[in-house]
Amino acid sequence: MAASSSITTSSTTSKLLFTSSSTSTAARLLPFTTTSSFKCRAFHFHRHRFNPLLHVHVGPFKNPRIVFTHSTNRPPSSFVSAALATEASAKVIDGKKVAKEIRDEVAAEVSKMKEAIGVVPGLAVILVGDRKDSATYVRNKKKACEDVGIKSFDARLPEDSTEEEVIKHISGFNNDPAVHGILVQLPLPSHINEQNVLNAVCIEKDVDGFHPLNIGRLAMRGREPLFVPCTPKGCIELLHRYGVVIKGKRAVVIGRSNIVGMPAALLLQREDATVSVVHSRTKNPEEFTREADIIISAVGQANMVKGSWIKPGAVIIDVGINPVEDSKSPRGYRLVGDVCYDEAIKIASAITPVPGGVGPMTIAMLLSNTLTSAKRIHNFK
Repeated sequence: MAASSSITTSSTTSKLLFTSSSTSTAARLLPFTTTSSFKCRAFHFHRHRFNPLLHVHVGPFKNPRIVFTHSTNRPPSSFVSAALATEASAKVIDGKKVAKEIRDEVAAEVSKMKEAIGVVPGLAVILVGDRKDSATYVRNKKKACEDVGIKSFDARLPEDSTEEEVIKHISGFNNDPAVHGILVQLPLPSHINEQNVLNAVCIEKDVDGFHPLNIGRLAMRGREPLFVPCTPKGCIELLHRYGVVIKGKRAVVIGRSNIVGMPAALLLQREDATVSVVHSRTKNPEEFTREADIIISAVGQANMVKGSWIKPGAVIIDVGINPVEDSKSPRGYRLVGDVCYDEAIKIASAITPVPGGVGPMTIAMLLSNTLTSAKRIHNFK
């Protein structure tokens, strides 16, 4: 059913005109009143199985929005939405700002620990091969460590290194008391068994949170992992710091990787959300996302999530970082997320940008995990 809407407002009374192109009856005029708190009386009208409900989304961001929701069993292909005076837009969740706050907090704790017991947290990074993106990540992590006062150690191994050579370096860092966190930069060359390498990291120094025992504890109720994977941990931290209520909400995670999707779903469950995981074999994924109050997308497909996939007022955490061609950019490309940002920002109540959203949080969480490891090993509160 196609629908169109127009809206006029005054200081005390607003009127919304809803017309249905599938019927020849005259347009219905629905009056309602608004107040400073944007309270609204709801009106229902019925025609066959179509039952729109007029209401106002306020939410944790106090971003008022008048929308139609539908009680049909199958979600419509598009949503009718209107704003009060001007088109509403989502609050942008600033990952750079939050990450800086966390880095400042870590720096203060590192300084406090050094003064109290003379211990400086240490992070070791193992890089195998010469992938430019991996080298950039390692360089950024080393710079972040320097900024907060954490010691950085690194082992750069050639592309043709054997699995045994990589594990030997891990063993050395496991036994080094100056190292409190060990990170193996992924992906590894194809001839190296990633699982064997990650399993070799001492669980007490697994600041990436990829050790199977840490993942197993994350999955089990009543158990606590020593560390949580950095990117999904950063996603939840953004929700917390922006006051997003997770408990009792419907959440959809797009993607089921061991690094982001799966642990993100487990973390949301721990926060008492009702969680669905959408993946490459899911039929009609938009039917799931349209019901979600929170969407975490980590699938690596540019602009896959369209505005029509999103429930009005939903909160979107976009983990995807995808290059797309852009002749106007000096590099010839620009980075976009999994979510079509220009469409989503008109429908969601809050959204992370790409870049500048989840990305900075990953390194901030790595620093936080390294500090936590040093405190635990030295029993420092």
